[in-house]
Amino acid sequence: MDLVSLPTLAVLSDNVTIVEKDQVKIVRVIHEKATAGIALHGGHVVSYQPTGQQDLIWMSEKAIFDGKAALRGGIPVCWPWFGRIAVPAHGFARSSEWELVEHRENDQGVIVELALFPSEETHQIWPHMFDARLIVEVGDKLKVTLKVTNIDDEAWTFSGALHTYLNVGDITQAQTTGMGSEYIDSLLEDQVCQGGDTLVLTDTIDRVYTQPAAQIKVEDKVLDRTLTIENHGHNSAVLWNPWSQGAQGMTDMADNGYQTMLCVESTVHAPSIQHGVTLQPDQSYELATVISA
Repeated sequence: MDLVSLPTLAVLSDNVTIVEKDQVKIVRVIHEKATAGIALHGGHVVSYQPTGQQDLIWMSEKAIFDGKAALRGGIPVCWPWFGRIAVPAHGFARSSEWELVEHRENDQGVIVELALFPSEETHQIWPHMFDARLIVEVGDKLKVTLKVTNIDDEAWTFSGALHTYLNVGDITQAQTTGMGSEYIDSLLEDQVCQGGDTLVLTDTIDRVYTQPAAQIKVEDKVLDRTLTIENHGHNSAVLWNPWSQGAQGMTDMADNGYQTMLCVESTVHAPSIQHGVTLQPDQSYELATVISA
């Protein structure tokens, strides 16, 4: 995503500015290590480009920046649930307005912290009190951490995901390893399946890998690089690509958009909210993903 040409609204430091795309404000990071963009709408990372490389993050050229719709591409924050186990699908965090609470920088990079707090809108969807923080560390690697804290008087339960869209040169030539062999196949009515240790796509995929390795690697022969994804706080890794038939059914993805993306997601997966992670009052939980090339 071209962050440089976007109009500047505010200069916060030598490395951090607020820019705007259509109706969405974006925290733009320009550092000698890398550039990045984090949209306040959704707390959504829209770009991470190490110096001298193409973007590691894929954004749809048809993503809708109206400040209402969830953005297509980037790293959507799916919380307080993942999937269609409640309404709206993937929760409300990815379509809520987050606040910039802190930014700091040094020679190694820039750290940006956003916050999402309860509101009338969130209470109508989910009646709990919470403090959600997104900490984005931009340097030689990109680290995104979702930290949620229960500030309610009673326990609540959640699931979630950092729904990363990776940018690849050609999905049919990208080779993924480290996701493990066991997966729940959403395209086969959540049937538990066994697969190989290397994955090259030839069709749509929507799988919850239940035993991923510490690192998942995507070897990208076209862009001549290997993407490494290291997740923390997860119980599974979701891999997704809608393929041509899925892309054609989305208004915010080009028909050929599926050819240059692969989702590898750090996920707290649960078949229902009741089966998710339960936090007692004052307890916190962190879900993270670290991405590098």
